[in-house]
Amino acid sequence: MAKRFFIKTFGCQMNVNDSEKMAGLLRDMGYEKAQTPEEADIVIVNTCSVRAKPDNKAYSFIGNLKRLKKRRPDLVVAVAGCVPQKEKEQILRFPHVDLVFGTFNFVKLPQLLERVKREGRVVEILNRKIPEEEKLPLVDSYLENPFIAYVTVQRGCNRFCTYCIVPFTRGRERSVAPHLVVEEVKRLAERGVKEVHLLGQNVDFYGYQGTDLADLLYMVSEVEGVERVRFTTSHPAGFSERIARAIRDIPKVCPYVHLPPQSGSNRVLERMNRGYTREEYIEKVQMLREFVPNVALSGDFIVGFPGETEEDFEQTLSLVEECVFDQAFVFEYSPRPFTKAATFKDDVPKEVKNRRLQTLQELVKKQALERNLERVGKVEEVLIEGFSPKGSELYGRTADNKPVAVEGSEELIGKTVEVEITQASPFFLKGKPVTTGVRSKR
Repeated sequence: MAKRFFIKTFGCQMNVNDSEKMAGLLRDMGYEKAQTPEEADIVIVNTCSVRAKPDNKAYSFIGNLKRLKKRRPDLVVAVAGCVPQKEKEQILRFPHVDLVFGTFNFVKLPQLLERVKREGRVVEILNRKIPEEEKLPLVDSYLENPFIAYVTVQRGCNRFCTYCIVPFTRGRERSVAPHLVVEEVKRLAERGVKEVHLLGQNVDFYGYQGTDLADLLYMVSEVEGVERVRFTTSHPAGFSERIARAIRDIPKVCPYVHLPPQSGSNRVLERMNRGYTREEYIEKVQMLREFVPNVALSGDFIVGFPGETEEDFEQTLSLVEECVFDQAFVFEYSPRPFTKAATFKDDVPKEVKNRRLQTLQELVKKQALERNLERVGKVEEVLIEGFSPKGSELYGRTADNKPVAVEGSEELIGKTVEVEITQASPFFLKGKPVTTGVRSKR
């Protein structure tokens, strides 16, 4: 009977991509995927430390594995990702953890597991450039969704925003050779993937021997079988007219941009070391909408950053009112180790942070509902990904990343269909097909 693995992933899409690659390595070793930790011979916890919440969730999950390890001493418990990269000593306090490794050396998982068999507990945290991970196996059975895949094209960050731990856990910026990216996308397309997401901590700063992100979008879009191309996460300082033109001119590139402002106050942006002003951010959004009028805009915001006043927060609200967002992820500031902001006085009370978070969320929710109501009665192209979590309806997304619940049967899964929108809520649409199995252009 084949051994089985279970991977619990916390955090960003980059972590999802890393977990899929680790799953590919394990399947090559003869392992099969388990549905629960209780069924597995190896459990890997892939951690995130960008914010305190996923950090704490990871620690809780790791702690809960102690009982399972006690019942099954042969179980291998591994902890990977950003948390051990920054604070391996905290992980080592859990005596039931057999393997600890960081973000730079997940590609060595097979060798690390062999060392565990020979040596017992193994700890390996590297701080150097990883091998080109696009050479790793990745097929549809390793994917969270067989029709959608993430392809890492850029890792690390050189920006050193004062609140952000990424440069310390993911290293400096480095880009993957474009021919390796294209090879990866071709392999995925051959296995039925319809949509690829090009990932980078600062994807707009992708650059490899004269090839920039706009060039890469053209190259990837030429791969036969791929219907949609997305990219994330953008940085306002790196988002350029060349990228906006590529979104406009390449039919496969989706009209959706995640462009995090973080704040609308110049004073706060300077303390965050973001490298742009609110005026420059607004100019970028205006430029983008000149090229792509129907673009959907999303962003990230931090409320309660050290020193943020009510006036600063009002400027964030005014930026949102001016730019208009289809979606936004709003977080209360939490200090992260190693960052400069961790030395700042965290002087915004918890209740004030929470009030600002709710106020900003309500504003974005209002904007999103207004924009979505405009779509009722219109026909949208939706890539059907599968059944909704409730199981009674199909689920998919429009080209501009709107989730849609769709009436229909199983044969529509994996197809791009035209859907008439019948209902709208702030962050979700409902509709019914007007054609079936149609691969149509945006």
